[in-house]
Amino acid sequence: MNDSCATGGAAEPDLSDTVTVAQALRRALILVVDDEPANVKLVQRMLASDSYANVIATTVPEQALELVRARPVDLVILDLNMPRLDGFAVMEELCARGAATAPPILMLTAQHAREPRVQALRNGARDYVTKPFDREELLARVRNLLEVQLFHKSARLRNDVLAEKVRERTEELYQTRLEIVHRLGRAAEYRDNETGLHIIRMSEISAVIAATSGMSAGECDLIMNASPMHDLGKIGIPDRILLKPGALDAAEWAVMQTHTGIGASILAGAGHELLHQASVIALCHHERWDGSGYPDALCGEAIPLVARIVAIADVFDALTSERPYKRAWSVDESLGYVRDNAGRHFDPTLVAHFLARFDDIVAISRRYADAAPGAATSTPQGRGPLAG
Repeated sequence: MNDSCATGGAAEPDLSDTVTVAQALRRALILVVDDEPANVKLVQRMLASDSYANVIATTVPEQALELVRARPVDLVILDLNMPRLDGFAVMEELCARGAATAPPILMLTAQHAREPRVQALRNGARDYVTKPFDREELLARVRNLLEVQLFHKSARLRNDVLAEKVRERTEELYQTRLEIVHRLGRAAEYRDNETGLHIIRMSEISAVIAATSGMSAGECDLIMNASPMHDLGKIGIPDRILLKPGALDAAEWAVMQTHTGIGASILAGAGHELLHQASVIALCHHERWDGSGYPDALCGEAIPLVARIVAIADVFDALTSERPYKRAWSVDESLGYVRDNAGRHFDPTLVAHFLARFDDIVAISRRYADAAPGAATSTPQGRGPLAG
């Protein structure tokens, strides 16, 4: 006979109401591994007599792993005593694929001693039959192992389907949450006479700086989606202060500074990483490296990293954007401000990352440029380009 032969193929088990267990069993793919052609033929005849149609076989034990890799085998009937590569070695290779995916093994042995049988069971065999074997015993053990295997495969398939549904629902919830987050950010921008393009620009710039600083792709995505809410607290600032075109007095400036705490309190306590990071950014993005910022006068690395990153992105984009109380600075002027304030306003290491990716950052600014800026105005005395 040929070293290997096959009849038919095996489909994934379907144990639904329309397919009986018996039908699923008959569709199972069985691999017979025995170096004696006569033994292979005998086992194949016994299996065929019980309507097992999908049986492949090899008399070359080295081919067993290749056959299992190539097809979804449901059961391996494996001889123990073979030259070159015995059943224990074949079993070790098959089981190395992992307990969850390795097919069950029915060991065939002519040894009646207890130790080889126990060793086979310890090494991964699910059951054994001693030679010369009885037809009814062999078929009963085959059926028992196949029933367990097919139900396991059916359960894994159902679990995979459920897992995919959970993943889809989780993604839907995340996207819904993200949409709400972005709309909250837009609401804050409209309150401050800024365009929605500002939050797109500064969030993408934040992600670029984060990536250059060594953050993972997931962390970069998180900061890009959390940063648009940095000024959410401005919805709690009275219009007479928020929209005032002139200089703010000391009392008004004190009220303006409360927007960081308002935003953080709105976003805090949600129990979700995205909103938690947004809360941190909202609270700390006006802190300064030298401790002269607000609300808590934090300095250096006491300022959360995400807030330090957003501070650079937010200020750079604010400088290059026109506001009712300020003209738009040129790219060179804005770059000079960021560079000159390394170690004072900004984390100097992050400024270096910003400078290293400056061409990409300028490309973002141009890609999302405001469509129709108004006439530039001079900066009102007492209200700087970074107000609020």
